[in-house]
Amino acid sequence: MTKFGVSLLSLILMQVLFSAHAVLADTGPKPTMEFTFKQDLPEGEKHTIVSGILYECDRSDCSDAAPLEEVGPQGFYCEAQSCRAIAYGFAPYHRIEIELSDEITRQSNIFETAGFDSRYTVTVQPDDLLVESQLGLGILPSIAIIALTCICIVLGLGLVIGLIMIIRRRSAKI
Repeated sequence: MTKFGVSLLSLILMQVLFSAHAVLADTGPKPTMEFTFKQDLPEGEKHTIVSGILYECDRSDCSDAAPLEEVGPQGFYCEAQSCRAIAYGFAPYHRIEIELSDEITRQSNIFETAGFDSRYTVTVQPDDLLVESQLGLGILPSIAIIALTCICIVLGLGLVIGLIMIIRRRSAKI
């Protein structure tokens, strides 16, 4: 075998050995929902969350409700006092069903997606759940910062170009 053949064979062998790694890709940020629970129950009754289901609906009456699928990072996850959801995209309407430590499963009212990063307060009542959107600025502050930065850059460039033009005109008159 020639030097070229040995070099080519070793390059092919290295390519085969080192390229067999799994490749992971992400599509960027995903919409989320955060649910904070408060309990409106008789004195002394405090319960923790056992499990929960987030139903997605395309119709406003939720007659087509289907549980949010768990695919990759997408899913509905609950802890003792809160739940969160992440998805590749949410349907326009939702309903949650939560089982608490008192072994009663409560269902919520139908609510709408409140934005890209939605926040909700869930009031646990004796027989059901009341989901209310928390009004927040959401993505607005970051958009405002970007817009102000762009305006400042344009104004700054305008001032610099204006000063250069003034200096050139004055130096040309001399």
